[in-house]
Parts: sequence; structure tokens; C-alpha cells
Amino acid sequence: MKSISRKVCALLLFSGGLDSILAAKILEKQGIEVTALTFVSYFFDAGQARKSAKENGIKLIEKDISRKHFEIVKNPRFGRGTGMNPCIDCHLLMLREAKKIALKKKYDFIATGEVLGQRPMSQNIEALKLIEREAGLIGKIIRPLSEKILNPRAELLGKMHGISGRGRKEQMALANKYGIKNYPTPAGGCILTDKEYSKKLSDLVYKIKKIKESDLKLLRLGRHFWTRPVRKSESLEKKDVLPKGKISKKFTEPKLSRGVKIILGRNHKENLALKKLAERNDLLVELKDIPGPLALVRGKDKKAIEVAKKKIIKYAKKLENKNPDFVFFNQKSIS
Repeated sequence: MKSISRKVCALLLFSGGLDSILAAKILEKQGIEVTALTFVSYFFDAGQARKSAKENGIKLIEKDISRKHFEIVKNPRFGRGTGMNPCIDCHLLMLREAKKIALKKKYDFIATGEVLGQRPMSQNIEALKLIEREAGLIGKIIRPLSEKILNPRAELLGKMHGISGRGRKEQMALANKYGIKNYPTPAGGCILTDKEYSKKLSDLVYKIKKIKESDLKLLRLGRHFWTRPVRKSESLEKKDVLPKGKISKKFTEPKLSRGVKIILGRNHKENLALKKLAERNDLLVELKDIPGPLALVRGKDKKAIEVAKKKIIKYAKKLENKNPDFVFFNQKSIS
């Protein structure tokens, strides 16, 4: 009786970008069954991965790593990039989670769409080796787009590629070869690299001890103000103090939550979003019968209400009356 050979199966880390789509196609071309794995956290979702997987006929599974990911954002072992982005720790977390799934579901190997030298912090040769070692996956990760450079003795070498650097010409040529027509253009990348967002997040992490999911969602909206500055006794360690506008690489967590936050909507759409994210104890403030910014006040401080009113007056467009009436309400009033 003939023995039936089992098909080789790969678990591919999948963002939905062109590189990860190409990695899937290169492996599939060799008769390997590919399952794509994408991750969800407070800072990124699976929207693009779902779209790309559907368009390219790739099986997709999702894993929520929100809490674990937030912990490494707050306290990265291997440092940060230009913002709050803990790139090495992030990739390491994803590979550790992928390893658990691969062992449980008996995948033959893990693959990624990484390109050597494309990202300066996490995709240089030293970082890739470090991540492999820390994840316990030395020699067990296949990177189809750069495998010829990273592992010259690898099996199936003739079917792998040797792409490196930040250029996109080779990937676009491969997309044409594999008939991939719809793929996202390279965007700004992870929101944790955004300077404005990172500054808001660093303030939040330092000033608030118990951070909720809605606190993080609010970071994407409006203008942010803190009514109470952190006292010297609560400030960062001396070695961590940076010039104004910069982000500390390390935080000394405060003993108590400090500061009341005010968030001002910049347009009608943001005003509506703030109302939706308002919680039971939040106060909402807006001008009476006059269009303008809505303020969400999170925290208990009588002075915060006066500050919120002043900020609304400052940012309201074409406000003739400098002593207008205000409306105060909360989540219970609009639910």
C-alpha cells in the first residue's frame, strides 16, 4: 500500500502588505500550504490583513495580543525607535506567539515577509539574529524575500530571493510576476512611530497608573491638555529627563494617578467620536447653541472645568461673544 506524504505547512506572519503577500505566494508556488497569522493590539488592527488575505485567497487567522503588547510598549527590554515603538520587542512577541500556535497546530515552520535592511531598527542582521535567538527559533524562520542572503545554504534556495534594503522595485516586479494587482502602497507605518501620537502616549503612560482601553482610543482624537503638571517628586529620574517635546526611553511609574485630562474635538466628526468614547464619570462640555469644539474632561478637578471652557473659547471659530454660555453633560445623558 502506498504511503501518503503529508503536505508541508507554513505559518506566515502576515500584515497584509505587499511583502507578506509575496512571501505567501513564493511559498505556495513550491507546494507549501500557507496559513497567514495576523495580530491585533490597541495600536493596530487586522483590517488590511483581512482585505489582502481575501483578495489573494490566503487562509487567515487572527490573534489578539493587546495586553501583552501594551506591556512591552510601556517597558521594552530592547529599547525604542524614534517614538514609542518597541520594534524588536514587538517582533519578538509576535514570533513567540506564532511559535505557540505552530507547536500546537503542528506547522512545519514559521515564515515572515521581512526584508533585510528595510527597517533600520528591527530588520538589520543583528536584530534578526537576536529575535530568532530570544524566541527560541534559531534556523527555524524562513524569510522568502531575503533568504538567499540570510541563509545561503537553505533548501529550495533557487526558489527564494535575495532582496535587501528599502527599495521596492524588486517587490513590484515580483508582484507583476505573480499577478498580484491589488496591494497597499507603503504608508507611514506603525502609529507608535508618529511623533505627536508618541508624545501623547508617553504623557499618558507617565501620568496615569491605570490606563484603560478608551484612554488609548482617545489618543487618536483631538487636542490634549493636562490641567495639573507633575510635581518634581513625581517626575522622571534625572537621567531620563529630556528636552521639551522629546520622549523618554524609560519611565518611572508614579505611585498615584496624577493629572486631569481635557480633550478637545477639532471638528464635528471628532466631537461625535468623543461622545461615543465618553465614560460614566467623564464630563462633556460644549457651547450652548453655538457650533464649536466639544471638550471631554476625564478626572476629578474643579479647575479642569474652567480650563476646558477657556480652551473651547480659544479654539472656537468666529466666536464673537467672549463670555458664552456652556452646556455640561455626561455619558448617562446621551445613552
